[in-house]
Amino acid sequence: MTIQERSAIISKKFALQIKGGISVESFALLNATVFVGDGSILEKAVVLVEKGRIVKVSKLDSTTIPAGFSRIDLDGLFLMPGLIDAHLHLTGMRSGDSVKEHLLVPYETLVARAVKDLESLINAGFTTIVDAGGSIAVNLKKAVQEKTIVGPRIVAAGPSLSQTFGHGDAHYLPIDYVDPRTSKFKTPFGSLICDGVDECRKAARYALRCGADFIKIMSTGGVLSEKDRPEQVQFTMEEIQAIVQEARHAGTFVHSHAQGTEGIKNALLAGVKVIAHGIFIDEECCELAKKLDAIVVPTLSIVEHIMRFGKEIGIPEWGLKKSEEVYRAHVENIKLAYQRGVKLATGTDFLGGIKAFRQGDNALEILLFVEKLGMKKEEALVCATKHAAEAAGLSKQVGTIEEGKLADVIVLEKNPLEDVESLLNEKNVVMVMKEGEIVKNLL
Repeated sequence: MTIQERSAIISKKFALQIKGGISVESFALLNATVFVGDGSILEKAVVLVEKGRIVKVSKLDSTTIPAGFSRIDLDGLFLMPGLIDAHLHLTGMRSGDSVKEHLLVPYETLVARAVKDLESLINAGFTTIVDAGGSIAVNLKKAVQEKTIVGPRIVAAGPSLSQTFGHGDAHYLPIDYVDPRTSKFKTPFGSLICDGVDECRKAARYALRCGADFIKIMSTGGVLSEKDRPEQVQFTMEEIQAIVQEARHAGTFVHSHAQGTEGIKNALLAGVKVIAHGIFIDEECCELAKKLDAIVVPTLSIVEHIMRFGKEIGIPEWGLKKSEEVYRAHVENIKLAYQRGVKLATGTDFLGGIKAFRQGDNALEILLFVEKLGMKKEEALVCATKHAAEAAGLSKQVGTIEEGKLADVIVLEKNPLEDVESLLNEKNVVMVMKEGEIVKNLL
């Protein structure tokens, strides 16, 4: 049955309701192939949604549809949890030159672009995003929650924490312009510069005061920071432990930019829950991550795009050079982590862009998990749903199609277990439901 034929089956009144964004509280999603999110599949299933939550998931032939539930026949379509990007940055950037763009483009223009990026993300099937450091997402979060703007659920770090001369210390600016506590310069990034246990503790509290859902730190140098390197250790163990303690006191966790081996180990041993990038992760790090039930978000996509489009989009020469140096090691070491059973989650590190880093193309990470790491397609989808929900701190709310969870659901025309690349086609996402509300409908 084609999309056009199915559209004729749904009553005209109901089709107008869902296309117009009018809330319907109770749905019966019928006949789809359902990817639960843990790797299992239900054929010809029914998913009942009521008041924003999933109330039943079962075989259609064993389920009675309650009166008052609006039926949507999804015969021949694929239903799965909403996708999650567990590490990106909502910046409004449209090039790879963060130095020039942040200095020359008005901050308000960047915010307006970010609003459009949120629309692109949800239309691509991403119902949750984790913003791993920045000023825009943490302040747009409320606008999404109150439905002033349309977009995925935002889980945001707000300002990240960096040591002086750390990955987050934009050295080309005066240091009081880098730190938002003292800055006269508005930027989508900006870090809380802190050195020593007391300063780190206070900076963590300040990030929470800004509305952070978790704390983001830099425990190593990086690729897109000019004067340090990924292998270099940043923050002492004691500093990281103090930050982790403050996060735990507030009922949350720490997510660390960690690329070099020693910095990854320090972060894990200090209690960090999420390791981002993990370029030089080794056997010992893998065992630690498994023992401590940490999650690694490799962000293969951003380096993939730098390698493909870097010069064209304005990546600085030093960023291109370091990307070329680490690209192969990054893939091989993350492949090792996968083979050793480390829990991986999808995240792109995308910043916004036109040709590269474009929000909405974030399913590239799923494709790379299959192509570069040798994952089975169903495993990659688990990384983009169940594992990514855990990396977002939302494993009890989203990430799987289970009774009691929020009804974050997407419907696809093509089965990604047969054609994983189809996830990169926004038109393949024919319906998006977020918390029981249909926000995109092409049925």
